[in-house]
Amino acid sequence: MSDTRLEIVPLGGLGEFGMNMLALRCQGDLIVIDAGILFPGHELLGVDVIVPDLTWLVDHEDELRALILSHGHEDHVGAVPYVLSELNPPVYATAFTEALVRRKFDDHELEEEPDIRRMVPGEKFQLGCFTIEPIRVTHSTVDCVALAIETPLGVIIHTADFKIDQTPIDGKLFDLQKFAEYGQRGVLLLLSDSTNVDRSGFTPSERTVYPAFEDIFSRAENAIFVTCFSSSTHRVQQLIDLSVEFGRKVSLIGRSLTSASELAHDLGLLRIPDGVMVRPQDLSRIPKDQQLVIVSGSQGEPMSSMSRAAVGTHRHAVIDEDDIVVLSARVIPGNEKAIYRMVDHLCRRKADVRYGSQNPPLHVSGHASQEELKLILNLVRPKYFVPVHGEYRQLSQHARLAAPLRDNGLEETFILTDGESLVIDEFGARKGSEEIPVGRVLIDMGTGDEILEEMVIRDRRHISEFGVIIPIVAIDRRTGEIESGPEIISRGYVLSEDGELSLDAARRVVEKTVEGSSREEVADLGLMEEKIRTDLRRYFSRKTSRQSRPLIVPVILET
Repeated sequence: MSDTRLEIVPLGGLGEFGMNMLALRCQGDLIVIDAGILFPGHELLGVDVIVPDLTWLVDHEDELRALILSHGHEDHVGAVPYVLSELNPPVYATAFTEALVRRKFDDHELEEEPDIRRMVPGEKFQLGCFTIEPIRVTHSTVDCVALAIETPLGVIIHTADFKIDQTPIDGKLFDLQKFAEYGQRGVLLLLSDSTNVDRSGFTPSERTVYPAFEDIFSRAENAIFVTCFSSSTHRVQQLIDLSVEFGRKVSLIGRSLTSASELAHDLGLLRIPDGVMVRPQDLSRIPKDQQLVIVSGSQGEPMSSMSRAAVGTHRHAVIDEDDIVVLSARVIPGNEKAIYRMVDHLCRRKADVRYGSQNPPLHVSGHASQEELKLILNLVRPKYFVPVHGEYRQLSQHARLAAPLRDNGLEETFILTDGESLVIDEFGARKGSEEIPVGRVLIDMGTGDEILEEMVIRDRRHISEFGVIIPIVAIDRRTGEIESGPEIISRGYVLSEDGELSLDAARRVVEKTVEGSSREEVADLGLMEEKIRTDLRRYFSRKTSRQSRPLIVPVILET
């Protein structure tokens, strides 16, 4: 006991939204909680997803006992295939999360068959020196759990994403009693969701959206289109229930939405009466006033089903004048322009678009607000507290929210960011001194999940801002003389046929560079490419006062 050392190592999700991954290490055993992705901003050209850097995990591969998944959202499970392509630990997940993750493997070729093991709330399992008990929580998707982790030094509770919904759609209540039981026994460390810490009060129940949709269904005379997050199974359930009540047929459009709903139905987590669902291709046979179409693409993604429907290019989701379109999802920061551009297109089609805040609401969050966060803190009464899941301002505010608990057993709160470890031993808790390699790995899914280096992103950004110029010249390898060309290809950078900054002038620069080089220099293609690049760059710098500098990519052909 005296030399027992427990390390908490955040590899993603602390100081940022998304890419959640946290490791616990003790007595030569290592477990990882979640493996999420982060969606890139517009400045990361050609990047589809961002995953955590796995260097530290690979370095400790011999200690890795398992990857444990709290729920099925992409920011918690999206990176699982990338983890399993480098490491092959057992993966523990609840039924729905397991089904979602297995479906992901259809798009990834893994060398080894994944070892996925079902975990059930309330049933403990052992991983080295860790004993884990999943605890049922409520969130915006189904089958979600927090984790109580017994270690040689005490119990750690990781809430994962949660809100305390006392009237959940599926009737499966948040297990407050279990949190209270652990609190009475004593909790060493609490790690708690900080996403909505800036919201006062309680987060409303998922059921609070029902009245708003009920009003829409009761008044609608045309088709109803609803776009929501694909994993919002409880939202889909309420829409199906309303469709049954008001005599509408339901069609699901969008691969991710259809897949998640099929999996939930197969597991008994989504109730669909016979005769309610219709295929998208059969919608044209159904009268408009009998249609409910649930569509993926709530964030205005360019090629999503909702975006294509908004501009009239979707084969099956046909939006006509006075059809009602409901955006039942929050606006993820960074997606505002895309979403409002989609709304503009819908308005041009003269659709009746419902979005934004209203009372009763069309969307409620899946994350706990301040009063729920306080309730968990007071039930658990941890010795140490680490806010997780959020940018630094959320982590900081959550730490302030916990400050009054110092009179109720809380000794210290630590604000960690990715790569900053927390060490707990017989002497107490402190930030670790080890430098943990963390970072972001950029993935281009269009090139077979290729990892993009920073230089590639920099070049793409450069081209997007300043354009590219490709000088092409053929050189006789024996004489070192120009055989043909030079030709100049310009994209995104304006060169005229004549004038001071012209194609002809750029050609003369290349000619002068080649003709002024020795035969030995001309024989070295790498050297000549660099000379041409340097001379052209110098030419453009002299001839323009603009800050724009095109990317220059010389091509030399030997004849």
